[in-house]
Amino acid sequence: MSLRAKALYTFQSENKEEICIQENEELVIFDENSVDGWLQGENSRGERGLFPASYVHIIRNRSGSNLTDHSLSSPGSSPGKDLSYIHTPSTTLPSDDDDDWDDWDETSTVVEDEDPRRGVGANGHSQSPYSNPNVHYRPKPHMERQDSMSSNRKGSMVGRNLNRFSSFVRSGVEAFILGDVPMMAKIAESYSIEMGPRGPQWKENPQPFTCSVEDPTKQTKFKGIKTYISYRVSPSHTGRPVYRRYKHFDWLYNRLLHKFTVISVPHLPEKQATGRFEEDFIEKRKRRLILWMDHMTSHPVLSQYEGFEHFLMCGDDKQWKLGKRRAEKDEMVGAHFMLTFQIPNEHQDLQDVEERIDSFKLFAKKMDDSVMQLTHVASELVRKHLGGFRKEFQRLGNAFQSISQSFLLDPPYSSDTLSNAISHTGRTYENIGEMFAEQPKYDLFQMLDKLSLYQGLLSNFPDIIHLQKGKVISIILK
Repeated sequence: MSLRAKALYTFQSENKEEICIQENEELVIFDENSVDGWLQGENSRGERGLFPASYVHIIRNRSGSNLTDHSLSSPGSSPGKDLSYIHTPSTTLPSDDDDDWDDWDETSTVVEDEDPRRGVGANGHSQSPYSNPNVHYRPKPHMERQDSMSSNRKGSMVGRNLNRFSSFVRSGVEAFILGDVPMMAKIAESYSIEMGPRGPQWKENPQPFTCSVEDPTKQTKFKGIKTYISYRVSPSHTGRPVYRRYKHFDWLYNRLLHKFTVISVPHLPEKQATGRFEEDFIEKRKRRLILWMDHMTSHPVLSQYEGFEHFLMCGDDKQWKLGKRRAEKDEMVGAHFMLTFQIPNEHQDLQDVEERIDSFKLFAKKMDDSVMQLTHVASELVRKHLGGFRKEFQRLGNAFQSISQSFLLDPPYSSDTLSNAISHTGRTYENIGEMFAEQPKYDLFQMLDKLSLYQGLLSNFPDIIHLQKGKVISIILK
């Protein structure tokens, strides 16, 4: 079934999955349940794709029933074709209780209850506005384009960003600002923002802790058919180690990305298909997992995430699966995550906020370029230590060894003392070459590990800054 809708705003597509819509244009909606703040439909030019749900108004016919929409069949369309862009999250998936808990992330195990009254809320999570007595909705503000706005408010910033809300809409920030988000009567989690000496900052974790990542061990399963590396993860506040594979870290990383869209989560160490059991690679990954874990435990918000606590503490396979599903069905994501904020009462001037965002944007860009430059220079130096320097000193040592051996060819006049001294000099230069090759593990490798962490953090800032800029624009236009 299809619905008619009218575009409230103009939207310019950014990629092939999206389509352009014009203000006051009539549209056909294939499914009124938005996914991550997006609807799928067709514009007046016959183009099919995604556009922001908050940019359109669905036209309903109330003549039949209060809950019946007037629908139009899209010519030449079929449900399978219409839904090709979106994976519907309300499908019940088979249970994986019999699976080995090391293999749980090969396919999704989120089980959603099918309910015809349930819509799809922010980030694809189901909502049931009719059956949940603890959910109260904010009145949605009248979305009217303010063409009477003064020209200085509609400057280049608005023209440049207003039609590029892809990440802004998907994050749920726009829905939160526009009031298009259900108010939860009971919110189990809370994250406080306080005013520090340099401005707003997250309140520190009241129960700080650390966590070590040690003892990478090669293990097998299925009688040796499957091989993997296991790490011993030991949180300081429990004293009980748990054992995790890289795929467990990867699951946690994706949960963090899904929930904390406004926080920079550093990338995990790279995944490698070949050579992943080589000693150098295992050691390198361990070093970088240690740095990644140090960042997680020291972050005032990420360290308090329930999914992170489950990752650190759970050692039972059945409890692991239950906690995994609970984290994947977390409702406090997207726009709902904004409801967990406890903000200070101090007034923030919009112009000052925008200036600080622009200043930080310049800093992040310069810092990113500088970190990449330093990484390149340090990597080249490592390559020379392991290759050129080592090779040249070995060649020099071999040359001295050759001279030492030449004296032995003339026994009557040879001097054992001289030959041994020259040979010792040659061996010394060879040892110096080995020392050059070993040196990076004491300094350059550690520096490159930290630079890699910084690169992961800095690469997230453009999207986060885009969210902040979009937030300021929405407040101005509201």
